[in-house]
Amino acid sequence: MDKLLYVLPALACPIGMGVMMFLMMRPGKNSQSAQPAASTQPSGETAAELAQLRTVVADLRDQVQRSGIRRGDEIPAQDAR
Repeated sequence: MDKLLYVLPALACPIGMGVMMFLMMRPGKNSQSAQPAASTQPSGETAAELAQLRTVVADLRDQVQRSGIRRGDEIPAQDAR
């Protein structure tokens, strides 16, 4: 009986981990699948911001392409404005 008191704390961790894994893997508890598909569409304000960000990214890609900088090249530091 005394040895059980030494072994019990050592078994608590793996048993607890197994219980947590079981609880997380249960089907039907995923909150993401319960959301309607319409929520994946951006709202008007979000769509406008997304379009603006896409334009900025395209401009930056054009600048990089025109400058001739390639991956792995060192970029010189710019002076503080």
